[in-house]
Amino acid sequence: MSGGGRGRISVQRQFSAVKRIVVKVGSSSLIYSTGRPNLAQIESLVRQLADLHNQGKEVLLVTSGAIGMGLNRLGYTRRPKTIPEKQAAAAVGQGILIHLYERCFAEYNIPVGQVLLTREDFAERRRFLNARNTMYTLLRMGVLPVINENDTVAVEEIKLGDNDNLAALVGVLVDADLLILLSDIDGFYESDPRLGPARMISEVREITPQLEQIAAGTKNSLGTGGMITKIQAAKIAMHSGMIMVLAAAAEKDVVRRVTNGEPLGTVFWPSLRLENKKRWIAYSATVHGKIYVDEGAAAALLQKGKSLLPSGVTRVEGDFEMGNTVSICDPDGREIARGITNFSAEEINTIKGAKTKDIAKLLGHKGYEEVVHRNNLVLSGYPNP
Repeated sequence: MSGGGRGRISVQRQFSAVKRIVVKVGSSSLIYSTGRPNLAQIESLVRQLADLHNQGKEVLLVTSGAIGMGLNRLGYTRRPKTIPEKQAAAAVGQGILIHLYERCFAEYNIPVGQVLLTREDFAERRRFLNARNTMYTLLRMGVLPVINENDTVAVEEIKLGDNDNLAALVGVLVDADLLILLSDIDGFYESDPRLGPARMISEVREITPQLEQIAAGTKNSLGTGGMITKIQAAKIAMHSGMIMVLAAAAEKDVVRRVTNGEPLGTVFWPSLRLENKKRWIAYSATVHGKIYVDEGAAAALLQKGKSLLPSGVTRVEGDFEMGNTVSICDPDGREIARGITNFSAEEINTIKGAKTKDIAKLLGHKGYEEVVHRNNLVLSGYPNP
């Protein structure tokens, strides 16, 4: 349990060796209820990040707030309902937001670079690698990246209204050591603390169905994205070798104190580290279709780590091409894995249930024996390194 250790350094939370840090801050931490920017909060955050930068740490900031600042500048008194209006507000607010950060960081002689990302930048492998190279170049040049999802075009993100998953994916993109989510709540609780007394969970080593159920139950009361998006971010971080800390943005010097090892908020410890390509398959790639397999093939994938052969395939859903990422489902329709397919949906429909020796006869060519090779496959819920 957390709460009694304020001001002390945790023996476990030894973050001194952490080199690359992603910090995410939400709209409610940057904007007053009047719609105007919270300058004291922004200046405090910038000072703490600048201090980490001066220590030789590599720091990336994932920030919300563009839509809120745009709405205020455009004279809206409440959040509009239509997507085009929100996109227009984002277009106006993005300039205001980066201008604020640029002015604040300039006081510490730290250059910033604005990076706007969409889901497609993570989902398409070539764009993912290009984005990674851009981030590495900025960091190498001493630039502090200020990152947001491109709200002017990213319809799905506007509907969610939350950058928790974006921050986790940025951490995956740059192989970060530590992800700090700054929220309007000071940690992960066993129940919603806004509805009554609740106990904070000081550390998490496994995302259990019970934790996911707790998070889902607090969705409507804890901000737009709620706790469920923070659990989703934690799952990505924990399976990518990243430490994640959820803490209150309003806590004094929160970033400095978290990185110094004080037991603030909830820490999510990494459970394993997937290799880069499998992390991309598991958390970034767009799923283009489904491949259903029989019980024998499901057991071979789950228990023996085998590749998926055509003999175990029962049916195909969707229209996908060779090289696309697909979901692999057991006879009951549950996703058991994701992987990069060696054949198109049409080709798999032709060879499903067949022996590998018959592929050439059925298709007229044989480039691969496996529908999905084990090196390009990640188990769902039980990611294999």
